[in-house]
Amino acid sequence: MIFSQYYLDCLSQASYLIADETSGQAVIVDPRRDVDEYLADATARGLTVVGVINTHFHADFLAGHLELADRTGAWIGYGHRAETEYPIRKLTEGERIELGDVTLRILETPGHTPESISILVYEQPDDAVPYGVLTGDALFIGDVGRPDLLASTGVTAAELGAMLYDSVHRKLMALPDETLVFPAHGAGSACGKNLSAEKRSTIGRQRRTNYACRPMDQDAFVRIVTAGQSTAPAYFGHDAALNRQDHPLLDRTDAARPLCPQGFTEARAAGAVVLDTRSPEDFGAGHVRGAVNVPVDGRFAEQVGTVLTPDRTLAIIAPQDRQDEVVTRLARIGFDHIAGYLRDPGNALPALADDLTPASRLTADRLRTVLAGEQPPTVLDVRTCGERETGSIEGSLHIPLAELPGRMDEIPTDRPLVVHCAGGHRSSIAASLLRHHGRTGVSDLLGGYGAWHTLTYPA
Repeated sequence: MIFSQYYLDCLSQASYLIADETSGQAVIVDPRRDVDEYLADATARGLTVVGVINTHFHADFLAGHLELADRTGAWIGYGHRAETEYPIRKLTEGERIELGDVTLRILETPGHTPESISILVYEQPDDAVPYGVLTGDALFIGDVGRPDLLASTGVTAAELGAMLYDSVHRKLMALPDETLVFPAHGAGSACGKNLSAEKRSTIGRQRRTNYACRPMDQDAFVRIVTAGQSTAPAYFGHDAALNRQDHPLLDRTDAARPLCPQGFTEARAAGAVVLDTRSPEDFGAGHVRGAVNVPVDGRFAEQVGTVLTPDRTLAIIAPQDRQDEVVTRLARIGFDHIAGYLRDPGNALPALADDLTPASRLTADRLRTVLAGEQPPTVLDVRTCGERETGSIEGSLHIPLAELPGRMDEIPTDRPLVVHCAGGHRSSIAASLLRHHGRTGVSDLLGGYGAWHTLTYPA
């Protein structure tokens, strides 16, 4: 058996290639949209990709099933409840897919979504114990899939929670302890609240250590897995719908076009939003007025999908020679409307000097001083609810970054505003978004709450 895991850190997303070395037949599970790596590996190993399976309709990324089917002729498989605009193979409980000796068996594990499935992997068709199980978003390492994303229209969180209880406690926990667990996501994903950074585990270990797998009744399970979930990024609904549709393929030959300063200015005049993907430090030193700063180093695509909408055309400023990476990462979440990128930004930005402005950034010491003054600013905390529970700046307003686009009218406008997160990355995003929407007098806190805590409670 050939078994490969591909892990995309910026989306905390895992995909898999499973093949029989003798027959050369391979199946790819939960692929991302840029599929070249899978196909290169298959070619290098002399494999033929015969099928591509999505364990469910993904909400956090645009899957690569259409791209793989187009380039290989592979069938596309989903759980039998799935309905799509393109032809699919509907996979049912207990169905076996024989790649040779290597055999896959389908488990219906609804709950995260109604059509969710898991895939048992056997090295030999008559093995008593499966090599592993690909659990999609039903079971994570340290957690289970959240049933409240509402990506499945017409199904409530309570109904999905009941399905998930059955899937986890009666199906997955019934597997042998030594069965390896390979989930579709890891730590950092918004598809759960307690995901581990580990890439694999076992059923036995999850039975012992996963809070949601311990013995409990259905009502207790639903309460515990729905409590404390963070707000999902706004683009999740868009991607869940797009994964059902026969959408355009990713065209890697249609690269974003370079723009000179004049072309960049024309794109802005035509309505493009400037997405500046440089570091908060570089952005703060000088940026195009009205630009939204989402640094490429980090959870870039997810954060773009949190603060911008996929219908907007983007004009990109990227760190030198990283524009292709930016465009690919945007494509992974279905943000395909790219006017182009500013060529050679180090030299091009000075040509836009009349439209450049610095960003106001305060040190923790300066914030303490202005908070003690006669007209203290409003302090906006854009961390998650869980982060805020560890401590906060007294009197601060709390709006998590994922909720900010829909809650801007809750922020007072009669005083200056200082935005902070944990370390200064998300606060630069939030502050730039507020300025983009016309808010003035906005600063962000250098070093975030970490710097404030160190100042306030020195060791």
